[in-house]
Amino acid sequence: MKLVKNIKSSAIKVLQSEADAIQKLISYIDDDFEACVEAILDSKGRVVITGIGKSAIIANKIVATMNSTGTPAVFMHAADAIHGDLGMVQKDDFVICISKSGNTPEIKVLVPLLKRLGSKLIALVSNTDSYLAEHADYVLNATISEEACPNNLAPTTSTTAHLALGDALAVCLLEAKGFSSEDFAKYHPGGALGKQLYLTVGDVVPKNMVPKVREDAKLPEIIMEISSKRLGATSVLDANDHLVGIITDGDLRRMLQKMQDITKVVAKDIMTLNPKSIAVDEYAIRALNRMKEFNITQLVAMNGENVAGFIHIHDLMKEGIV
Repeated sequence: MKLVKNIKSSAIKVLQSEADAIQKLISYIDDDFEACVEAILDSKGRVVITGIGKSAIIANKIVATMNSTGTPAVFMHAADAIHGDLGMVQKDDFVICISKSGNTPEIKVLVPLLKRLGSKLIALVSNTDSYLAEHADYVLNATISEEACPNNLAPTTSTTAHLALGDALAVCLLEAKGFSSEDFAKYHPGGALGKQLYLTVGDVVPKNMVPKVREDAKLPEIIMEISSKRLGATSVLDANDHLVGIITDGDLRRMLQKMQDITKVVAKDIMTLNPKSIAVDEYAIRALNRMKEFNITQLVAMNGENVAGFIHIHDLMKEGIV
């Protein structure tokens, strides 16, 4: 087997070539791109994305991205389209045709058929002088100087450019629609990502475990409350049941080291004032971020003005969020 020399330099050259191509796309974002986004937003139809060969693979990925970010999209293989699949295209649909050359035989057959249906045609193309670009209603310019392949043949830089421009289109549509993280959660309910987007503090807080004592509670009661609830801490409430502090098992250890007479110790003597808390309807991932921000391992979970329990980093670990 012939060994490839300068493997690192070859890899760097490929990445540099593709990075340069994406950088140049910035200058191609023009009024036509903006008009294309606005037209899709105003449309009552879907986005149908088509291509052939490697372009078909890129089309599939862009379809997936759009569907997951609130823009209904379907994939149609360009070759299959002229053998029956064209029936999936409706009059109000926008069709994005992806092609490097814009002059392949399948594209030349498909374009007139799409125009006859009355669908708007978007060309995502690397050759703006092509048949596809000439007959498209909107042109998304993905021109590249050359492929990263040393023979300038294998689709590499071109497919990367097409994919990046498709991402730009999808994100512009997302932002224009005001697509939020809550919307995103509707389409990604599974796995760790889904949990980050839909799991709330209230879902994680151990049920029926609400350690709490009054400000005047004595040491035995405090110790019993922390031990029996097994959360390593207890909230401290005033006479109106409002949260005023927190006592952790660490606070107890520090108290024992500092005080010689502990017989008269009450909760307010050793509690930490204004404990960090979070509402039960907040997302659990925000609880994790708050713990990281303050370098702590637990938060008091609040249901309005009432203590609902504690959320511990171990609870988040069990859910696979950490």
